[in-house]
Amino acid sequence: MIRQDTKLKLNWTYTVSTTINGLQHLDNTSSSTGFTSMRCICDQAMEEHQEMASWVSLFPLSALIPITIICILLFCVGVCGNTMTILIIRRYKDMKTTTNLYLSSMAVSDLIILLCLPFDLYRLWKYYPWIFGEVICRLFHYINEGCTYATILHITALSIERYLAICFPLKAKVFVTRRRVKYAIVLLWTLALSSAAPMLFLFGVQFENSTHPDAEHRECKYTAHALSSGLLDTMIWMSTLYFIIPMTCLTFLYGSIGWKLWRSKTQVQGPHAANRERYHKQTVKILAVVVLAFAICWLPFHIGRYLFMHVQSYYEMTLSQYFNMVSMHLFYLSASINPVLYNLMSKKYRAAAYRLLLHKKSSKRALFGTREDPEGFTETSTGI
Repeated sequence: MIRQDTKLKLNWTYTVSTTINGLQHLDNTSSSTGFTSMRCICDQAMEEHQEMASWVSLFPLSALIPITIICILLFCVGVCGNTMTILIIRRYKDMKTTTNLYLSSMAVSDLIILLCLPFDLYRLWKYYPWIFGEVICRLFHYINEGCTYATILHITALSIERYLAICFPLKAKVFVTRRRVKYAIVLLWTLALSSAAPMLFLFGVQFENSTHPDAEHRECKYTAHALSSGLLDTMIWMSTLYFIIPMTCLTFLYGSIGWKLWRSKTQVQGPHAANRERYHKQTVKILAVVVLAFAICWLPFHIGRYLFMHVQSYYEMTLSQYFNMVSMHLFYLSASINPVLYNLMSKKYRAAAYRLLLHKKSSKRALFGTREDPEGFTETSTGI
């Protein structure tokens, strides 16, 4: 998620402010557009927060505690769930369908995103000084952005694969193979990480006063060159396009799939046609929910980027902070929720998870007996 600054034009005296996970530190000499959370500390606010001078935080302790609890829950659920998804698909041969290969790779991306959450949680409690060094600062922004792009590309590729399997099944059997899907996954990761590469040069450890650097005021934020060169704005637009273009594509693909499945109700032929149609619908249902969850979790981020671009009052600034905090939680929720959805909607995933956790050999038949399992899937028909 792009982190960026802006400048508030109010009649009060402002000091530095910060943003967390899409919320960036406010430098009162910079002005830029984008998704920001802005902190105005007028004289009254400064007096109220003098007792908290030992750390720099945007939120009172009464808000930080529940925020931290939610973050810890998201972290635990997401790390455990995505790790389980990866292990299930890698361990059980029957789960290695083309669809599940995408899901496994996407779980890796979501897992890496969640591993960045502790850094954001630390920044919630104490924004500066940044104690993790220059390399971690750059990698933090780069990995977060790159894995976000990777997740978006995987969801899009999954939907294209389902579109081909349902609307062009004969061609899909020929062209959609495990080997080609593995190549496609490598390509997706290469594209995502390459697109995010500028983040390595746009962010770094900066000091509030560059003339007289103070170690106690070092911050992980964008560089002056990133702002003056316009590269930061370019990355913000790229981030926006990474949402708009895939969502437009997904709307078309699932509209076409829905139309195809609706028409197929009167064209079912062959002894296995009904089962095949049911398998298609099961996978489309799961993926459609995944896409819907993605849209719900990401839409507030992009709305907030522009809705609070021109904050003109202290009240609007405060509202912006809490709105963006909700967006941060939704961002990490999007990386945590997919395994929960698989577990709720797929009997086969639940059976595999049960076997993985309890090592029940008696579940072997349910896992590998694809002909008897009503949730069993073929290469081009469905996945989890």
